[in-house]
This record gives sequence, C-alpha cells and structure tokens, in this order.
Amino acid sequence: MDETASFPIPDESVPLSPAGRGTNPTGVRLYNERVILSLIRRHRALGKVDIARLTGLSTQTTTVIMNRLHADGLLTAGERQRGRIGQPSVPFSLNPDGAFGVGLMIGRRSSDLVLMDFTAGIRARARLTYAYPLPQALMDFAEREIPRLTAVLTEEQRARVTGIGVAMPFELWNWEADLETPPGALAGWRTFDVTRELGQLFPDWPVRMCNDATSACAAELTFGRGAAFHDFAYLYIGTFIGGGIVLNGSLFPGRSGNAGALGSMPILRREADGTASLQQLIRTASIYRLERRLIARGLPGTDIWLSPDDWSKFAEPLEDWIDEAADGLAQAIAAMLSVIDFEAIVIDGAFPTAMRTRLVERTRQRLATIDRQGLTDAVVVEGSVGRDARAIGGAALPLLATFARDFDVLFKE
Repeated sequence: MDETASFPIPDESVPLSPAGRGTNPTGVRLYNERVILSLIRRHRALGKVDIARLTGLSTQTTTVIMNRLHADGLLTAGERQRGRIGQPSVPFSLNPDGAFGVGLMIGRRSSDLVLMDFTAGIRARARLTYAYPLPQALMDFAEREIPRLTAVLTEEQRARVTGIGVAMPFELWNWEADLETPPGALAGWRTFDVTRELGQLFPDWPVRMCNDATSACAAELTFGRGAAFHDFAYLYIGTFIGGGIVLNGSLFPGRSGNAGALGSMPILRREADGTASLQQLIRTASIYRLERRLIARGLPGTDIWLSPDDWSKFAEPLEDWIDEAADGLAQAIAAMLSVIDFEAIVIDGAFPTAMRTRLVERTRQRLATIDRQGLTDAVVVEGSVGRDARAIGGAALPLLATFARDFDVLFKE
C-alpha cells in the first residue's frame, strides 16, 4: 500500500476546532477541496502551484484552501524545494494523524478489527477465529476490542475518529451448506442489524456497512495499485471468492449494488476422476476448498485461519488447490474480457504473499492456453493490499463518508 487516501476537508464556513473538523458531517460540501486532496493522494505530494495548474483554480484560491487544510491538521508541509523557476515550492502531503477509521471485517471463518489512519496505516488490530460467525460473539468481540484499539491514540487523535465501517458478506444464512454448519446455525443473521447494534455500543460514532468484496475492491482502488488502472476487474479470494468492478477510475456498483459478483460466474470444474461439471467459480477458487482438501488428508483445516501468513506446511493439498483455483480463474477471466475489455485483472486474497504470487502466475499460464480470439488482452496482476483488504475497506467507509469526493458509489440504494 503505497498510496494515501483522498478525502476533502470540512466547510470552512463552519467554525470547528481542528480536532473536530475531521468528524463533522457538514465537512463534505466543497468540491474543490475534495479534488485537491484527491490529487495529493495520487501524487503523494504536491505544491500549491502544481495544484493550481492541475485544477485550473487561481493560485490565490488554491493557497487559501491549502492553508486551511494545513491548519486543520489534514495536510503536512514538506521541505521547501529549490532549483526550479519561480518561488521555491513547498510540497504538501496527507497527514496520517488527520483522521482515523475503525474497520470490522466479518468473515465466514474469522473476523478482523483494525484502526486505520488517514493514509491507510494500521495503528492497531485484533483477530477472532471461529467455526462459523455468530452475531452476539461478533458484538462481544467489537465491544471488547474497539476500546483497546483506540486506546493507542491520544485524546486529540481520538477526537478525529470518524466512525466504524463494517465489511461483511450479505445473506450469511445462505451459506450453511458450504460452510458445513449445523442446520439453522446462521439463521440469526436474517434479522440481526449490525449497524444498529454497533451504533448502540458506540453511540458517538456513525456506523456504515458494505459488502466485504466491494470493500476490498475499494481498498485496492483507493490505497493499492488499482489506482494505476483506468478499468479493472477485482477478485478477492477469501473463504468464498468475491469481486468488484472499476470503470473509468470509479467503483461500479451496478443497478442493484451487486455488480462484480464474480464468484457466481459459471465455469467448468474438472474432478480428479476426469469428470467435469458446470459450477460457480465460488466452488472452485475459494479457500474453503483448500480447507476441505486439508481435512481429507487428516490435517486440521483451522490451520488456514490460525496461520494466515504461512501456508508452507500444506504442501501437496495446497499445490492441488492452486491448480484447481487457477483453472477456474483463467476461465472466468476469459469470460469477463468478452464483456468488458478491462485494462487489468487484479487478484488478491486472504493468503500469504508468496502464495498469491504462485496463484497469479499459474492463472496467467492457464489463461494463455485458452482460446481468446477476438478478445483484447488484459494484464493479470497481484493486488497490493493483501489479506487486510476487506478490513481496510471497512475502515475506509467512515473516512469516505466524511471526506471523499464520490463515496456515494458505495452506498447506492
């Protein structure tokens, strides 16, 4: 994650203290401020003259906005740069302490809590693993750990916490068969309102929720290498694979908010005995398939979630799963390219970096064997945010809601 977030500052007509400006919802009005912060994110650091040139604003207007941003603690000034024509330039970058967000990722086998700063730095984290997610256990986890996470902040920094974002799969109760849970174990999610319950536990902070794969895609676009591509399809491999679509540099939610449900794409799955059947990608390129392979070999499937950064001991089952997943991914990518000529396909997931590299390379190899006549090729690349993408996307939700130029793409009804 080598890029910082783009968020605007509050409206300067509202008399707020610097510590409070990052949390007041009235601070999302001024488009010019949002554009300026977006440019600073993309370029990491910019001077006032550069911003005036890129935005078309007058130097005087740019100076007023930049000075206000700096005074509010959302920007930091760098060393004055000399050697160019004109006055020496002072580069400005986003201040990591300018604002914070808390992210709760609710997964099918584990949950992560993160405290994230204004530039996507993780200040504190906590993890909970389980056989399957239960609403009350998740609320107990949040109630216990969120105060511990925010305790690392100073009093002034805590005043800049913008809220809580939740990234979770929708309709969890529909996945009992694949998760092999007891019948009715996930039924409580049908009527459980996560945002309401968290709002009651933490009434001082707004709570927002988004689909976990969409959140991961937003994290890659905002903080990862996705910003380098104009259009891309995003695949996040967790217990179940999910995805997202970015068009013209913006997350595309679709008519119902379900665009990028790439795990539901039908592909041909080949079994060990040579038989083949039409299956959804989710039943080929998902980590639960590796979990089942481990259990079939007499190994504990929970090791996947207890050792998320080291899968070296999985050996042959892992190799077989990579083969199976890469075959499904390659088929899905060819199908995607027949609909939209994406510039890139970005693959990330809840697995070690070395494993991600192997899976992406194997997918490229399989894709090269598929007949793609008439299609425009896309580059298949690794994501850069990693297994924290869903939690980071969740933590970004309150920041986006408070500061971002086009956060509405995540919240369309």
